[in-house]
Amino acid sequence: MSPVISNVTRILIVDDHALFRESVARLVDSEPGFQMAGGCASVNEALEILAGTPVDLVLLDYDLGKERGSEFLVRAREAGFTGRVLMVTAGMSDGQVLNSLADGAAGVVFKHDPPEALFEAIRAVVRGETVIDQRYLQLLASGGPPDEAGKPLTERELQVLRGIFEGLANKEIGDRLHVSESSVKATLQQLFRKTGVRTRSQLVRIALEQYKDQLKL
Repeated sequence: MSPVISNVTRILIVDDHALFRESVARLVDSEPGFQMAGGCASVNEALEILAGTPVDLVLLDYDLGKERGSEFLVRAREAGFTGRVLMVTAGMSDGQVLNSLADGAAGVVFKHDPPEALFEAIRAVVRGETVIDQRYLQLLASGGPPDEAGKPLTERELQVLRGIFEGLANKEIGDRLHVSESSVKATLQQLFRKTGVRTRSQLVRIALEQYKDQLKL
C-alpha cells in the first residue's frame, strides 16, 4: 500500500461494470509506465487487494451499485493506504465531487472523456497535482461544499435514517440492509455532511424538520 516508488505506476480499478474495467485495463496495460495491479467491483474487494498488493493509484467509480466510492475513500485511509485516488465517473453532483475531494480524492475525470484525458489525469495525479475543474477548487477555498440542507435523501440514506429513528445501532442497521457496518458508517457521514450536523440526536431533529415527507413519518 505504498506510494509510487518506481517509474511504473501500479493501478487498481474499482468499478462495478466489468466491461468498463476490462476496457480500461487493456488501455492501461498498453500505455508505457502503467501497470495493472488489479480490478474489482466492490469496496471490500478493493481493500483486500490493497492489503496484499502494492498499488500507487486507484481509479474509483463513485456509483458502485449498492455502495458509494466515498466509503472506499474513508476506509482505505483508515487502513493506511497512502497512494492516490482518481474518481472516474459517469456523473457526480457538485456536492458529491466536493465531498470526495474533502475525503481524499485527488481529482475527477468522466467516463465519456477520451483515453488521452484519462492518461493525462493519471500522470498529473501521480505528480501530486489535483485534477478538477477550477470552480470546484474555488468552492473549496470559499468554505467547502454548498449547503445541501433540504435536498432529497437517497434511498440508502433514508434506510439508515429510519434505522436511527428506531434506535438501532450501526451493526443492526447493516444486518437489516445486508451491508457492512462500515457502509452504514459511511452513509451516516454523508447524512452528517448533507444536514450540517455532528451527532445522531441533531440528525434526528433536522430529519424531522426537513425530511419528514420523505421518511413518511
